[in-house]
Amino acid sequence: MTTHFVNLLEDLRRRVARMASLVEDMVQEACESVTDTKEGLPDRVIKRDNEVDTEEVAVESEVIRLMALYQPVGSDLRLLCAILKINNDLERVADCAVNIAERARYMTEGAEPHHLETLKEMGILVRNMLRNAIQSFVMEDIETVHKAFVEDDHVDTLYEQTIKRIVADGAASSDGMASQLDVLSVAKNLERIADHATNIAEDVIFLSTGDIVRHGEAVLPSKEE
Repeated sequence: MTTHFVNLLEDLRRRVARMASLVEDMVQEACESVTDTKEGLPDRVIKRDNEVDTEEVAVESEVIRLMALYQPVGSDLRLLCAILKINNDLERVADCAVNIAERARYMTEGAEPHHLETLKEMGILVRNMLRNAIQSFVMEDIETVHKAFVEDDHVDTLYEQTIKRIVADGAASSDGMASQLDVLSVAKNLERIADHATNIAEDVIFLSTGDIVRHGEAVLPSKEE
């Protein structure tokens, strides 16, 4: 491929990295809005979603344009395919951050402390997962992928615990049910962000090795020579 095409690919990779940074910030602020009463924090997350949506469409259009013009093969084609999928997952993560922020707007003060602590723990894990997945893409570092898969199991466990606690609390008393539904919604969106981070990690494996690993088959193969 020409030097011009290589430069276009690198520009596209950097563009996705900038979008990923914006999405990371949204997730950070969305998680903070759950336990922080700072005025305007949820609104800030919600407003930034339009920027992510616009960038997602622009990146997808550029991927399609490069595929049509240059008909890449091998590692160049893998990079464009990976960018296309990661781009979509980042937009979905931003949507989940917006959902969390919207719930945080109305989350009542009646939320049980143990629920808030669980959400805080989930938020920390999810942010770490997303950061590691994005870093593995930017650096094309397959070793960082390990962390995302391990943390996803922990997030799933905390989500299941939250469901069981809410069911138990609801059976004991119907008081505060609205708040518990808010907690459940936030937990679900955090669990979805973890899933998207896992998808990104899997796409990095595909980018680095050409192997497709999904549906619990995330065995890290050795990198191509």
